[in-house]
Amino acid sequence: MKIVTVVGARPQFIKAAAMSRILRETHVEVLVHTGQHHDPMMSDVFFTELQIPHPDYDLGISGGSHAQMTARMLTALEEVLIKEAPDALLIYGDTNSTLAAALAAVKLRIPVIHVEAGNRLGTLDNPEEINRIVADHTAKLLFACVPSAVEALKKENLQDRAYLVGDPMLDAFCHYRQWNGGQPPQTLSGLDGHAVRTPERFYYLTCHREENTRTDDTLAQILMAMESLPHPTLYPVHPRNHAAAVRLGQKLKLQNVKLLSPIGYLESIALVANAQRVVTDSGGVQREAFFAHVPCVTVFPYAVWPETMPGMCNVLAAPETEDILAKLSVTPAWSDAASPFGDGHACEKIIAHLPEALR
Repeated sequence: MKIVTVVGARPQFIKAAAMSRILRETHVEVLVHTGQHHDPMMSDVFFTELQIPHPDYDLGISGGSHAQMTARMLTALEEVLIKEAPDALLIYGDTNSTLAAALAAVKLRIPVIHVEAGNRLGTLDNPEEINRIVADHTAKLLFACVPSAVEALKKENLQDRAYLVGDPMLDAFCHYRQWNGGQPPQTLSGLDGHAVRTPERFYYLTCHREENTRTDDTLAQILMAMESLPHPTLYPVHPRNHAAAVRLGQKLKLQNVKLLSPIGYLESIALVANAQRVVTDSGGVQREAFFAHVPCVTVFPYAVWPETMPGMCNVLAAPETEDILAKLSVTPAWSDAASPFGDGHACEKIIAHLPEALR
């Protein structure tokens, strides 16, 4: 079959790295990059280090409001789909790229395959929630990562299209985790361009969501929590936070929080796996911490991945210094049970379902 895959943001590049390697053994893939994440350190580096095939189409669409971005993507993707006439469209997750691709394909009567289907926060205040709901209800095939996602799809009467296959993020983590012997790089690039030596003991922070970075006050609360910890914190700064991070670094006189330039996936999972604790608002990083058995605090009001939370292995915190520190003091209890995210072979299971399900 010919399958058009649409990606546009960092988490999708990681899933595509795991999926494309297997998919192309038996099918023809046309890879489309919308350009949603256009910064080289948020896009190009992933294609290079993960050996993702070069996109057949790079649409270069980013910026603007949600409506403006999605509208431009919808128009451009429709043109690609008409030209390529694929047997199916493959999309990941819950970005504006996902939403635009799903709408373009379903209106052209092209079957939609949604990987990472069924995740629900239970609130439409979160823009990604809207994207994933629309994508699920337009899709012909729904591949869920975890049991809770399957239950959510059942509540929406989508169970006949749903398959529990595991998480392609775990596939990628298992495949790439031994990069550099599983050790983080000895030095990293600081936000000011100077080299930062990786400490023997450190915490790892990622923070990019609008809820946590909309104001200096909220981001300052998070940074001050990390500043007060006994070991340094390594914080790769998302491009959208660059100005605020520099401003707050000077205002708060940060010494213990090391502001870094954005890093690639291989460096990131090595830092996750070797950190004392992880503090994040990323759905991907909290899963990677769970895969690596590293305690995690997620600064977000909703349980994005409830399977990571038994035994206090991942706990939610408000963007407040005292609450983050309190949650960092929790001692987790890891389970010996099989991972709820599968066995690291989700991509093979997805591809095995395609011929019969799309017949």
